[in-house]
Amino acid sequence: MKKFIMAAMLFFAVTPVTSVSAETTFAGYDQDSFPETYCMALNIYYEARGSSMADQIGVSDVVLNRVRDIRYPDNVCEVVRQGRQDSNGNMIRNACQFSWYCDGKADTPKDQDAWISAQTLAWRIMKFEEFRGLTEGATHYHAHYVNPRWARDLTLTGSIGVHKFYRWD
Repeated sequence: MKKFIMAAMLFFAVTPVTSVSAETTFAGYDQDSFPETYCMALNIYYEARGSSMADQIGVSDVVLNRVRDIRYPDNVCEVVRQGRQDSNGNMIRNACQFSWYCDGKADTPKDQDAWISAQTLAWRIMKFEEFRGLTEGATHYHAHYVNPRWARDLTLTGSIGVHKFYRWD
């Protein structure tokens, strides 16, 4: 885990996080034009908007690791929207992989600065695969203040910001 934290510190010491070149920014994409990027942006926004860029990248890395893992759906939107459904096909409240998706609240970002930042980061991650691998293959994470039972069955890969990251062995 020490290696993980040191690699993250080195990575962000040499990677500019405040300036984004024109070729790495998004051009007004929306849910219809780039649906997977839009889903990633929503997940970044709702899971880690108050956290560091490194934490937001970690959350995104988990989504992409799940897309590439045969135990999960094979696209970003399906991973983000994964959860239990009732007999009518409606999402069961608070029974989703990513809690914001079925918390019963509207999924319209209100903090425009954070939303633009999440969209830009999602674009860089999805279009250019920037920042991949930061979590060393993690497929799970949780906030530091919780202690979920499932975490005991996985390997801790590291901690970034307010989240701990885990992977299957």
